[in-house]
Amino acid sequence: MIARRMPWPGLLALFTAAFTAVMTELLPAGLLPRMAGALDVPEARVGFLVTGYAVASCLAAIPLTALLRGLRRRPVLAGVLAGFALLNAVTAVSSSYAVTFAARLLAGVMGGLLWAMLVGYAARMVPAGRRGRAIAIVSAGITVALCAGIPAGAALASAFGWRWAFGGLSVVAAVLVAWVLWKVPDFPGEAAGARTRLRDVAVLPGVRTVLGVTVLVLVGHQAVYTYLAPLAELSGAVETSVVLLVFGVGTVAGIWVVGAVIDRWLRAALLVVLAMVAAAMPALGGPAWVLLAAVALWGAAFGGVPTLLQAALVNASGPADADVATSMQTTVYNLGIAAGSLTGGVVLEGAGAGALPWTALPLVAGALAVVVAARRHAFPPPRPTGRAWPGAPRARAPRTTDATAGCR
Repeated sequence: MIARRMPWPGLLALFTAAFTAVMTELLPAGLLPRMAGALDVPEARVGFLVTGYAVASCLAAIPLTALLRGLRRRPVLAGVLAGFALLNAVTAVSSSYAVTFAARLLAGVMGGLLWAMLVGYAARMVPAGRRGRAIAIVSAGITVALCAGIPAGAALASAFGWRWAFGGLSVVAAVLVAWVLWKVPDFPGEAAGARTRLRDVAVLPGVRTVLGVTVLVLVGHQAVYTYLAPLAELSGAVETSVVLLVFGVGTVAGIWVVGAVIDRWLRAALLVVLAMVAAAMPALGGPAWVLLAAVALWGAAFGGVPTLLQAALVNASGPADADVATSMQTTVYNLGIAAGSLTGGVVLEGAGAGALPWTALPLVAGALAVVVAARRHAFPPPRPTGRAWPGAPRARAPRTTDATAGCR
């Protein structure tokens, strides 16, 4: 049943599900020293918990979604959230790195299935004219987790211990199961043969270029972000939670500014924010005040990057294939997270925290160079209203799809 008004209780449940998934995936990045000591492993191996989650999420999303596609949606959603509750509880009580890593892999499987469902679920809960707003409400859970949730989790861990942070996530997920069963409407499953083929979208001009820029930016970003705690230690007496909070506040500012200019100056805005990220990297190894200023600049710039890249991909693919193209981009996101945290961990063990920003710099600079060069299909300059940019894909009749292919 589609609600005539915005179904706020159900949408907020999906918002909280997105928040919980991001927290589960990235919280170890803010808890490296504490988790490393408790599990008796180097900090880099705690960073690999993020890698494992992301890899499992990408590998499981498509086959599991296809397998479960014929089932009713609400029981599947509730089952995924119950899985988060159980696996976060295991992480909270585990003293074994192997057990913790296995729990993270299974949580990644849950995450891949969740991200394959959320956008399509939100769209089916409202009339067609309100789908964009519904999807934006649910997706805001990602931003809130990055801006406030991760710093709050790190602060909670600092005050009471890191196990309490994962225990809290377990409780939230358990409450969500009841919330979903109470307030989120159920929908029938769909036939597996209805899936749109990804390869038809991947060959469109500009799509692969935007995806390439996405992976370069994400690998560079995550190689540093995952290991902010060691960088904070290098700078002096700066708590990791403070660094994460500064980054989060900067991200909010960046999202607000980009939202005001994206429709008119997408290319220019992307060039500016990538240049800002590149400029911030070398300063991350400086003293405390320099580190905080660089993190603020980095957060403000990176806050708008995902939105800009998603908009560029929709432009490159055309409206008929936007849903399939963005599902491909979410897969690339998790691959970038996995590759970035793995690369950062290797660099941290081999060369130390001071080398991390210099590892990310050429990747971000490479992304910037691609955007500068890709003026025709992927990142075209502004165009007069009503005129398509050169080489834009022609609109085709929309196809019925399920938001299932790929990861977040």
